[in-house]
Amino acid sequence: MVNVPDVITMNLENICKQTVFVAENAAEIIRSHINSADYKIDAKGKNDFVTEIDKKTEKFIVDELQRILPDAGFIAEEKSSLKVGEVFNWIVDPIDGTSNFIHGIYPCSVSIALKQNDEIVVGVVYEVGLKECFHAYKNGGAWLNGEKISVSKVNSVSNAFVATGFPYNRFEIINPYIDLLKHFVTNAQGVRRLGSAAVDMAYVAAGRFDAFYEYDLKPYDVAAGIIILQEAGGKVCDFSGGDNYLFGGEMVATNSLIHKEFSSIVTKFMNGCKG
Repeated sequence: MVNVPDVITMNLENICKQTVFVAENAAEIIRSHINSADYKIDAKGKNDFVTEIDKKTEKFIVDELQRILPDAGFIAEEKSSLKVGEVFNWIVDPIDGTSNFIHGIYPCSVSIALKQNDEIVVGVVYEVGLKECFHAYKNGGAWLNGEKISVSKVNSVSNAFVATGFPYNRFEIINPYIDLLKHFVTNAQGVRRLGSAAVDMAYVAAGRFDAFYEYDLKPYDVAAGIIILQEAGGKVCDFSGGDNYLFGGEMVATNSLIHKEFSSIVTKFMNGCKG
């Protein structure tokens, strides 16, 4: 067995603070390259790109996180480490919003979460352009640059400001997804697509959006946002209203007050669809 001191479970605040520091420094790497052409871009698949800066940033993050919890493993987008932890595993997206980054626009973000067994216990989303750090740890509330945040008080979908994302290479269920988009365009206050799921979820936590939904997501896109949103008073589920949202590729995130109404609409349009 890995020798993980029991005190770690009681010291999540300190782990979160150290993780914030790592994310801030990682963001500096990203910011210094966003409007330059001094890096290599590779295609991992159709419309799926990775840059030299993604890899450089992730390597920095992994090295620094290993100092915080030497026994922890990693689920990292660019696979800088394949180590698997028995109790703790970091979930890392070095640049969430790589397409935005390549085109020199924001938002793009650093997303880091810590999973203890099956539960996310620490989350940090650092939006690079505005230098905004959203962070949370279990039972510690949700924070933005040192100020406590909470979800909005909107209580109907008709008044909701909604965020979503579009698939870039998985189009098997695009038709019902577009029908769902049409529904929210015509029956909610407005719909936005920013290009970073981590930021979308952080914005729901801060009350800037009232709800978010998307499919074809990876764990590192949403892991940090999950605990930030939950600690801010929000709720998450998959397209069926269940709890397979971390590894299931589907996310519905709301301010809680509209969760039942919003998630039931998503289920109505997307029930049985798998992309």
